[in-house]
Amino acid sequence: MTAADPARLDEFRRQRFGMFIHWGVYALAARHEWVRNRERLSREEYQPYLDRFDPDLFDPSVWARAAHDAGMRYLVLTTKHHDGFCLWDSELTDYSVRSTPWGKDLVGPITDAFRREGLGVGFYHSLLDWQQPDFPLDALHPDFERDGVE
Repeated sequence: MTAADPARLDEFRRQRFGMFIHWGVYALAARHEWVRNRERLSREEYQPYLDRFDPDLFDPSVWARAAHDAGMRYLVLTTKHHDGFCLWDSELTDYSVRSTPWGKDLVGPITDAFRREGLGVGFYHSLLDWQQPDFPLDALHPDFERDGVE
């Protein structure tokens, strides 16, 4: 692991106030982003959230304006959380916004809207991916107990 760039850390400390958009198919459960893990939902039980993901009131310009007006200086957006769902149309997986009723990129419009308001943009991208069949079944994986792995 490399050390963080002191100048970038200093910049982050000066910005002080920002918005973190933690968003994905888990939002439809309206409980928490770890819903699949905490409730030990199978892929089949989790699938309806993907099938119904359609942010019909999506307007990132409104979010960006509200952040700007509140004095925020940056945004961090979850582009992919541990469940493996991508908020953009990835060529590496079908488990993305492309496979939802919405069907199109969300990262680009959010990024553009916040940058138009003069806010910095960063991304949170989880390397954990419970959707990938080759991902290790560790104790945090929702399928851990289902497969009898101890």
